[in-house]
Amino acid sequence: MKVVLDRDDMRRTLVRMAHEIVEQASDPRELAIVGIHRRGAVLAARLHGHLTQLTGVELPLGSLDIAFYRDDLATRPEAPILQATQIDFDVDGRTVVVVDDVLYTGRTVRAAIDALFDFGRPARVRLAVLADRGHRELPIRPDHVGKNLPTSRRERVNVRVEEVDGADEVTITETEDLAPPEVAHALQTAGPDAPRR
Repeated sequence: MKVVLDRDDMRRTLVRMAHEIVEQASDPRELAIVGIHRRGAVLAARLHGHLTQLTGVELPLGSLDIAFYRDDLATRPEAPILQATQIDFDVDGRTVVVVDDVLYTGRTVRAAIDALFDFGRPARVRLAVLADRGHRELPIRPDHVGKNLPTSRRERVNVRVEEVDGADEVTITETEDLAPPEVAHALQTAGPDAPRR
């Protein structure tokens, strides 16, 4: 296992991303932050705190459960674990920053955009991710990246956050270190804590 971001690295990275979000916003008062469950929602709340300090504005904060928007829902071996979607503000005309922990194939983000548009029509949608590991299968590109992590498909990027896991860190692990070869593929594509698609 290789640690690529520790607690202090994660805090500094989120502060930098918050500054980038404000700098690229034509009017920070029109921003809204929406995290993808599970860890993306935690990171969104942290970004929201930094953005509130930077702008002096209490921006809208929401979260999305994309379980029923996934394109592999029919083929997943287990029932989805549901989290509460909370969008209690009007998204119309806003710049919505969608936050996730790891960007991989782009399929999770596509599902999140589908879910978001069920609540209205944002002026624009921007994507902020803590880690971009590559291997895109859809034409999705992040606007704000904490760290680019070139990886092989045999590797797994693990984001841990204090609120869920009891620690803050980003690590890279070989899938062979986690499971026998015959279940490595399942680890890469299934389960609530599997790498994001």
